[in-house]
This record gives sequence, C-alpha cells and structure tokens, in this order.
Amino acid sequence: MKRILFSLLMSFVFISTFAQIPTGYYDGTTGLSGAALKTKLKDIITSGHVDHGYGGLWTGYQTTDRDNIAGISGYENDGTILDMYSENPNGTDPYTYTYGTNQCGTYGVEGDCYNREHVVPQSLFNSTAPMVSDIHFIRPTDGKVNGMRSNYPFGIVGNSTFTSQNGSKVGNSVSPGYSGIVFEPVDAFKGDIARMIFYFITRYESQLSGFSTGNILGGSAFPGLQTWELNQLLAWNTLDPVSQTEIARNNASYLYQGNRNPYIDHPEYVNEIWGTPVVDTEAPTAPTNLAANTPTANSISLSWTASTDNLGVAAYDVYKNGVLNTTVTGTTATVYGLTPSTTYSFYVIAKDTSGNSSAQSNTVTETTLSGGQTGTVCGTEDFSNIPASANNYTTRTWTNNGITWNATDARTDQTINGKAITLRIGNLTSSSFSGGIQSLTVTASLKFGSGAGVLNIEVNGVQVGTVPYNAVANTTTTTTINNINATGNVVIKITNPTTSTSGPRVAIDDVSWTCAGVLGIVENSKNKPIFSIYPNPVKNNELFVKGENLNKISKAQIYDLSGKLIETIENPFRNSNKINLKGLSKGNYILTTDSYSTKFIVE
Repeated sequence: MKRILFSLLMSFVFISTFAQIPTGYYDGTTGLSGAALKTKLKDIITSGHVDHGYGGLWTGYQTTDRDNIAGISGYENDGTILDMYSENPNGTDPYTYTYGTNQCGTYGVEGDCYNREHVVPQSLFNSTAPMVSDIHFIRPTDGKVNGMRSNYPFGIVGNSTFTSQNGSKVGNSVSPGYSGIVFEPVDAFKGDIARMIFYFITRYESQLSGFSTGNILGGSAFPGLQTWELNQLLAWNTLDPVSQTEIARNNASYLYQGNRNPYIDHPEYVNEIWGTPVVDTEAPTAPTNLAANTPTANSISLSWTASTDNLGVAAYDVYKNGVLNTTVTGTTATVYGLTPSTTYSFYVIAKDTSGNSSAQSNTVTETTLSGGQTGTVCGTEDFSNIPASANNYTTRTWTNNGITWNATDARTDQTINGKAITLRIGNLTSSSFSGGIQSLTVTASLKFGSGAGVLNIEVNGVQVGTVPYNAVANTTTTTTINNINATGNVVIKITNPTTSTSGPRVAIDDVSWTCAGVLGIVENSKNKPIFSIYPNPVKNNELFVKGENLNKISKAQIYDLSGKLIETIENPFRNSNKINLKGLSKGNYILTTDSYSTKFIVE
C-alpha cells in the first residue's frame, strides 16, 4: 500500500511539475503579429515534437483524453474517455467508454466503440507522418459519429441529416460563404475544434501548399484556411474560450509528444495573428404568428412569420410537444409520422449564422384527423432492366414498369435478391409517376467499404426518412418508411450521402411503395366538399355531380383505389354536370378535382 501511495504521489508531482508553460518556451514572440508570429510559433512547436506513430495514439489517450485529467475537474470525473462527440456537458452522457477496453474495432451504431478522429481529415495530407499521428488534433471519438462526420469541414448546420445523441450534427452549411455539407459539434467543444485546427495550420504551415484543401485549408502558409472556415473558427474561438480540460490536455500532450498548442497557452495569439473577429451575440427575434393547418391522420403543417436578425436568420428549429422534431430554412414545415386523433403542441425557435437562438414563438395545438385509408402496393422496382453487369462507376439509366430510373456513380455487377444497383457517391432517382406514396420499402446491403450507415430517402425533394445498412458486408436490411402521405405525382430519390470514393458503397434492391393517390384527401378533409356525386353507386356509366361553381373546375381525374390514374378530363363541367365513365368496370373509384375529391362506386 505504501508503494502504491508513493507511486501515486510521485505521479502527481511529475504531472504538477509540467502543469504550466515551461519557462522560456515562447521566447522570441514578443512584438510579433500576423504571419511573422505564426511562423515563429511554427518553429517553436516543431522543435521537440516526437512522433510516436499512429498506434501510439492509443497509449497517449490514457493521459490526454480521460474525463478528469491529472486531477483537473472535467465533466463526470469518472476516468472514462472524454469524447467530444458523445459528451453531454449538461447532463448524463448517452454512453461512456473505458480506456483500452472499447477501442474500435467495427461499429454499427453509436456506443459501439471509440476510434481516432482526425479533426483535420487525414485524406487531405495522404495519411503521412507526422501529421497522421499528431495527438494535438487527433481525438478519441465514437466510431459511428466519426464516420458520419466523414471528412466534412466544420460549420453551422441548417437542415440536419444526422444528429448524434449528444447533439452533434451533419447537414447543409449556413455558415456565411459556404453552402456545402458541414459537421457541427456541440457548443462546449466548438472552441476546442477551432484551436486544434489553428494548431494544425501553424505546425504544418510550410507543407500546406502540398495538402488538399477539403474546403478547410487555404493552400498557403498564411492565413492557412479558407476564408469562410477561418471566419467561422474565429467566432467559435471567441464564443467558447479555453477551458481547464483543454489546459490539462495540452499539458498531458506535451508530456507525451514534446510540443504544445500555443493557442491554448496564449489565447491572445489568435487575434494577434488573424485579427479580432466580428462576434455576433445578438439573437434573432422570435418567430411570430405560428399557425397549424391542413391536418391529416398522420401529419400537421405549420407556418409562421419570419424572424429578423442583425446578420441573418439561418434556420428554424421546430419543436413538437417540447422536443426538437425538425430543422428547416424556410417559414413552413410539415410534421409527419403523427398518430391519428391525437392533439399535439408546437413552437418554433430561430437560429442565426452564429448559432444564437431566439426566444420561442407562440405555441399552437392541433389535432390529427381520424385514421384514413392506407394504400396498397402499387409500384415496384426489382432492377431486372438495369444495364449489363459492369464494375465501373458511372451513370446508369433504364426503364421498368413505365418509370425511368437514373443512377449516378453506380455499378451494376452486385446482387441482393437478383440484380441490384450499387451507389458510391451518387443517387438513384425515378421519373415522375402518379398515384402518390403512402409508404416506401427498400432493401440495402453494404458491398464495399466499412461501417454501418444510412441512405437518405426523398420524395418530391423532401427527405422523408433514412434506410440503414449493416456494417457487416453483404448483410441484407429491409426497411419500410411509413406515413409519407405524398399525393399526386411523385419522384423518389435515394442518396448515398458519403463524399469519399473509398467510403461505403451500398447496393439497393426490391424498392416498392404503397400509393397514397388522393385517398388522404378523401378521408381526411375537415371541410364539407364543394360537390357530391349522385346516384352513388353510379348506374349506367353516367356520373352526375352537384355543387357550386362547377363550371370553374379546370380538371377532373379518376383513380382506382390503388392510386392508378384511370382518366383525366379537362374542363369537365363546362357544358353539363355529367361525366361519361366510358364502360368503367365495377368497383370503387375516386373522383378528384382542382381542390376536392370524393369516392364513388360503379355497379
């Protein structure tokens, strides 16, 4: 016991000895600024840097990335791995990792294992040393979230396509100057991210011209970053100042690697080199006049008056029953997947490009309608007509069952339940077809690459859900997305969201859908229709309609209950209130006009 206590005491003394900046470490920086200061810091932090290799990072994390480093208070202070992508700074972590025990490995979902996240993607410098093993910008993070971050730059997300359990997001950028896909960490680590990237472009400034930019790096020693990314990181550096855990990590990294991050030791260096950023602390005004409208059995539409902001509103967070449901960039949203005959409450919060949030809007309540009819399977794609088997990636086009399909960056040599189409960095898109979509079923299987992930599913340009695929190659996963409720003409788009040609390449097979057609309109309209059919059942193939302003109706369409369009009649009631059904067979049908529809029976 005495030896153990002595060992612990000596470890504490050893760590405490280096719990501050070594005397003279930053000699020669006085009076310098801008590019000259950055270059001087490069010389300082290059000297003494010891490369322990990529595998050595696992050892380094024992002291650099534990919650409660060297006795410095962290979050839970439980000694688990301190992971920026899973740490909940304001509550209980969704999962934790034990050092050494939970190293990746393969992963399928969050919480499986932790791996090594290059904050500056290693693909930008071809995974070469010493960059590939520099602990100052390589952090242990959850494997799944690391995979979803991919090699995207960091920025403010507008509409998110993925949100981790601690709130880190992937989605389109609303950071000024860049509209591509970005990754946004939670607020508590935004400054950490900024200072790690500032370290990278300083330590390796003489090599930046030979690196890929990745929409992050600037390709020259100074300023070293793309303008938009520099502005975003400068703002994050100010809004999230250096913390005690960062200081403790910097000290531990110095002991492990022999150099330091100067922007943690001297936060003032950031502004002295790149200038003082314009920091936006003004929140947008609250959205007003929030209203709920056009409820169906499974959805409610919302609209509101736009917020204002000194620099610009980036997005709106829509809350359902107090829980974040979706994020949109416009002033309307439709919340799907609701339960029939159920009352929901909603409010909206605006966000600006700096991440400031408004007060919440007024709260509205609305009740979904009683359950309507569901569609039957009315469309399938089994890929039997795809082009001949080939292993190269290019655009593939074919037609089946009256629908033309276009697959970009796709190969045709893989199979699931017969022929399949395999997407790399591409998407599968249908031509427009009638009948609507109530639900959509897709079978997917990982063929090349590693890790689990999802395919994004859009109907008429709106993402309606995702289809997951297993991390184990050639494992088949079939997923049905319900309550899509898209009526009329529709277009299906299935996208593999990876941006790397070496990322997951996923095969798709057995796409099928049930039709919504006009059934939702029939069953779910709150208002009394402006017309009705008589007699009903219809006799002698003559359908009569009564109602107001019939002569103003520009088009009528007849569907069967599968959603198949039978006939379109232009200006159907210009001269009479009768439609000749032209020998329509016995059964149930739907008549729809410009705004309303109703069912009828043919005997």
